[in-house]
This record gives sequence, structure tokens and C-alpha cells, in this order.
Amino acid sequence: MTSLPTPDDLRSDERVELELEARRGLRRVAGITTELEDVTEVEYRQLRLERVVLIGVWTSGTLDEAETSLQELKALAETAGSLVLEGLVQRRDTPDAATFVGSGKAKELRDIVLATGADTVVCDGELTPGQLRQLEEIVKVKVIDRTALILDIFAQHARSREGKAQVELAQMEYMLPRLRGWGESLSRQAGGRVAGGGGIGTRGPGETKIETDRRRIRQRSAKLRRDIAAMRTAREVKRQERRRRAVPSVVIAGYTNAGKSSLLNRLTGAGVLVENALFATLDPTVRRAETPDGRLFTLADTVGFVRHLPHQLVEAFRSTLEEVGEADLVLHVVDGSHPDPLSQLAAVREVLAEIEAGHVPELVVVNKSDVSDAATLARIERAEPDAVCVSAVTGAGLDQLRERIAESLPRDVEVTLHVPYDRGDVVARVHQHGRVSSVEHTDTGSRIVAALPAPLAAELAPFG
Repeated sequence: MTSLPTPDDLRSDERVELELEARRGLRRVAGITTELEDVTEVEYRQLRLERVVLIGVWTSGTLDEAETSLQELKALAETAGSLVLEGLVQRRDTPDAATFVGSGKAKELRDIVLATGADTVVCDGELTPGQLRQLEEIVKVKVIDRTALILDIFAQHARSREGKAQVELAQMEYMLPRLRGWGESLSRQAGGRVAGGGGIGTRGPGETKIETDRRRIRQRSAKLRRDIAAMRTAREVKRQERRRRAVPSVVIAGYTNAGKSSLLNRLTGAGVLVENALFATLDPTVRRAETPDGRLFTLADTVGFVRHLPHQLVEAFRSTLEEVGEADLVLHVVDGSHPDPLSQLAAVREVLAEIEAGHVPELVVVNKSDVSDAATLARIERAEPDAVCVSAVTGAGLDQLRERIAESLPRDVEVTLHVPYDRGDVVARVHQHGRVSSVEHTDTGSRIVAALPAPLAAELAPFG
């Protein structure tokens, strides 16, 4: 009897293909409605998106910018497995405090929902608990905001234990102030003889269902924070080991779906999952790479950023994003085929500043140059004169990118060391991490001339 192949038996490209098939095979089934029922928010958040209508409020900027934002929301909804039926934008100075779009527009939205048969409304913004509740009362179907949509995508794509814990924590933080219920089913208040006839001294409001949910969420959040803190320690140990070995670190950051994983695969042959979808990569991947002149460095892929990235996600993923702040160089990848790449650059830099990584040297890499518009590329080059244009698909510009990475990494320091014969460990480290020019054996020890990374050169200064 022939046994099925295990993941270890498969080549990297076969594993990626199987993963892609599995992910695409779990798309949502059309025709299943998710209208509001008498359920708790804990159950409610588990209902799946289906046939959706998008609604956005255009408060500033141009109409093109508002429509681009709604197109991005459409891509997010489709990545989550939804069928987008309609997209609407309303011009207002500020979102309505009660219903986000105003009571009149909310009724128009209800008519559109009825006409299209939609069962979910997705708002392009973060709604307050009050806005969410009142808009649902008017349209009579489930309403979610941009933040909940992104959290749903993250929950689908997280694969590692750390990634799943980070996403769940972000969901809990988002959900806690939005707990609510319908009807009487959430009340567990009892008095008199209702709860076993306790009588005087035992009457009063017990713990309601919504209070129980809040308590359980807080307990679960506390456990997740402890787990993430423990994983953060393990990640920090690995970073310290890389620093001890004086290996430079390069991190690939950028807008979601800009081609970061494709670029990592091209530069290192990592075999990371690549999919034309938003937030296909959540779990960071670190691979070893080499400059054209033979210097080793690590190249790390990170989660993609997006406009108005939920602050719950930034906080939950902070331990992962610390890879960026500890790096020697950030490859800021931007999609050259996007209609507004400069706004993507600004959105990513905003998140980098939020995680205190704005000080790290940055090299802008314009990907997808093979399908980019010449005018768009010229606009990027005017704004970012030092940018490198590449194509992870065709390989164009990658040699130039490797040269620029080599120029940007910390340079080795020429040193002359006098190492006693009983310190073979020092000689081994010099040979392992440096480029040795000459070795001369004297009466007192070895005289070594070598080029070493700056941190290691400083550490071995006493042997100079």
C-alpha cells in the first residue's frame, strides 16, 4: 500500500503549490446569507462575509483618491472571499457621528442592499460601536468596517503559532468595546423566586451574558499577551545571536501585494508562498543571502502594510515588526503598477514611524517595472531619485539592486590583530566572519591582517 507523501518529502515549489491550492479551496460558498439573528457578538464575529456592498465617505482629497481607496477596499473584500455587488462613495465634510453616512443615505443604502440581495455592508473606515449599531438597525444586515475586514483576512492567512496568537489578540482588542446583543437572550438577571427562590438577600442582577463575554475576552487577551511575550523573547535571542556573529540584517518592507515575497524568492531562492492577494504573507521569513563581493547578510520578509492599518494589529505584531527597527537596511518595496504609488510610500513610512523604525536607512525598490506605466515610473523617480527599478518576475534590475544593497550595508574595517596562540577561538571568529589578508606566526602569537564587520572589529580591539 502506497503511503501519502509527507511535507518533508515534497520539494519547496511543490509545498507552495499545495498551499496555494488549499488556500484557494477554502473560498467562501456563495448563496449563504448572514442576516442578523439573536446571537452574541462572540458568535457574530464568526459569521462569514458573503455578498457585500461597499460604502465610503469622501471627506478630503480628490475624487480619484476616494475611488482608489474604495478599489482597495474591494480588493480586501475579495481577498476575504466576498462577492462585491456594489461600491458607493458619499461626499461629506466629516463622517456622520450617528450612522457614518447620515440617516438619509443610510436609508438609500438599505434600498440598495434589498435590490442587490446583499447580506453585508462594508464601510471604508473604522466605525464606532454606536455607528455600527445604528447603521445595522437601518440596513437590517450585518455591517463591518475596514478594520474588521483586515482582521478577518489576517485570521485566514496566519499560519505560525505566533501569527495566530497576534491576530487573535488584535481581534479581541477590537471586539471588546463592540460587544452587544439583541433581544432578551443576553440577560441573566434574576430576582425573587426566578433563580431558585433564594428570596431576601439573594435578589439582584446576576452577571449578564455580555459581562461574561467581556470577562472571558479579558482573560483570553491576558493569556495571549503572556504567550506573545514568551515568543518575543525567543525572537530576541535569535537577533542577539545574529548580532553576536556580526551578520548584517536587511528587511523587506512595503505595501501589501507590492511583490515583497517574490523579490525575496528571487534574491535568495527562499520558496516563500507567492499569491496575487492582499496580506498573503503574515509570518516573517528570514533567509541568508550574499552580496556580489561575498559578504553574508540576512534578508527578512515582513507583513505588508496598508492605509489605516488597524492600530490593534500594529500593537499585536510589534514583536514581529521589531525586525525592521533592528535592521541595518530596509528595502522599501513599492508597486510601480499601482495608480498612486506615492501614497503607498507615505502609508508605509507612517507605520515605520509608529514602530520607531524611521531611523533605519531605506532603499526604495520599485517592483513590477515590466508592467508599469512610464509616466508613473517617472513620477516615482522624481520623488525618490535614489530608487531602484526592478521586476521580480523577469529579473530586470536585480543585479543593480544587489550592488546597491552591498553599498548600503555596513562596511568592513581593516584591522591588524596580535592573537596569542591559546586564543584559537578568536582566530576562528576572524576567519568565519572576516576576510583575512595575511597571517604571520610570531614568538608570541599570530599576527592577522583582516577586514572585519565594524561590531566585531570593536569587540576584538584589545588584540590590536
